[in-house]
Amino acid sequence: MLRFLSTRLAGMLVVLAIVAVLVFVLTRAASGDPISVMLGDQATATDIARVQKEYGLDKPLPVQFGYWLREVLQGNLGQSIFLQRPVTQALAERAEPTTLLSLMAVAIAALIGLPCGIVSAVFRGRVVDQLFTGIAMLGASIPSFWLGIVLIQIFAVSFGWFPVSGYGAPGAALAERLHALILPAAVLGLLNSALIIRFTRASMLDVLGEDYVRTARSKGLPPVTVDRRHVLRNALLPVSTIIGLQTGLLLSGAVLTETVFAYPGMGSWLRDAIFARDYPVLQGGILFLAFVFVVVNLIVDISYAIINPRIRYS
Repeated sequence: MLRFLSTRLAGMLVVLAIVAVLVFVLTRAASGDPISVMLGDQATATDIARVQKEYGLDKPLPVQFGYWLREVLQGNLGQSIFLQRPVTQALAERAEPTTLLSLMAVAIAALIGLPCGIVSAVFRGRVVDQLFTGIAMLGASIPSFWLGIVLIQIFAVSFGWFPVSGYGAPGAALAERLHALILPAAVLGLLNSALIIRFTRASMLDVLGEDYVRTARSKGLPPVTVDRRHVLRNALLPVSTIIGLQTGLLLSGAVLTETVFAYPGMGSWLRDAIFARDYPVLQGGILFLAFVFVVVNLIVDISYAIINPRIRYS
């Protein structure tokens, strides 16, 4: 296990280094200049050159990259050009609501998708299978912004059970935050459960056709025991990968859902940074998301051994 972890950690560092180079180059390659956007059309060339010098944007790209990489290694992601504050500070504020939203959405998706996929596979070809398969296809076809608007109209406007938008008042308690999270988390959870249903069903059907499952049934073991010990444990391995990928994608920010609910998450933050050409925010935010993805993938790999103890890492 230690050898496996050391190898994976080394691979994570390589991936993050490649991401750092790519995000730096690609942000600079995009058209537009953040200083020109910030100062407006009335700014003179002298004003633009002066502010570019203040932010170090007048130096050659390799020099800029060296300065930025040195700061990153010290835990400093730079200073936002438009927010006029450290990127790490803004990132911490945006990461909290996005993390809570993602975890709640993944929990809803798993609680819906896993049981429905299992039941659909066990009762393959029956009415319940057709019902859950149809629900999965419907969920994969519904746009997130449309579902968000419908839920807002029903549960926020008509019934008044939840707030229409936002993340609670400044300094609100955790209970108020979670209450504001329910509708956007429900949107993401319902839509992402469609993929989990389909993968769980397909994985269960693959395992149900294996020889060791037929052997276990021929020995007279109860169907519940066979499904739980032999089928479900092996079928959950690919499903855990899908859940991990969905977690990483949600942490990167569901832009449409955050826009509909006016939610202050990572997605809307990075969207605004793209329009403003805020290089430090884009570089720091994308590097953080890459770090989240590689950590989530590592956790998924480790979970294989927990789900199926027969798996050993050397």
